[in-house]
Amino acid sequence: MKCPYCGYQESKVVDSRPTDEGATIRRRRECINCKGRFTTYEKIEETPIMVVKKDGNRQAFNRNKIINGMIKSCEKRPVSRDDIENAANNIEKQLQNSLKKEITSEEIGNMVMKELKELDEVSYVRFASVYRQFKDVQSFFDELEDIMKQKK
Repeated sequence: MKCPYCGYQESKVVDSRPTDEGATIRRRRECINCKGRFTTYEKIEETPIMVVKKDGNRQAFNRNKIINGMIKSCEKRPVSRDDIENAANNIEKQLQNSLKKEITSEEIGNMVMKELKELDEVSYVRFASVYRQFKDVQSFFDELEDIMKQKK
């Protein structure tokens, strides 16, 4: 590791400890040449997941899009920002653990609906109405009937 003070290429690790729930390692280093101390962080390099849109376009997975969509559907509902963040984390972990390099926007939408269904049914129906593009009252009613059946 290159020293930020003198540019020397060698340093020794003085202290190491995990951060971010073990996702990152913080290392305190000391330069062999000038004895200056500095901190580095080591993190697993994640390969980006590509999202295949309905029109066939591909774009990098963006966690913030999930969070923003969930915030809109949870507006004026008793769902905390932490709950939304945790749901987005769950979705992101599932995607990373799936080892898929590409995933459809439809699959992601279904994952979001599953998380919202557990958080708040009204938010779930709001999201589903936009995501599934309900064409009429009957399709909306059918979705509500499914929820009622699952509750029993």
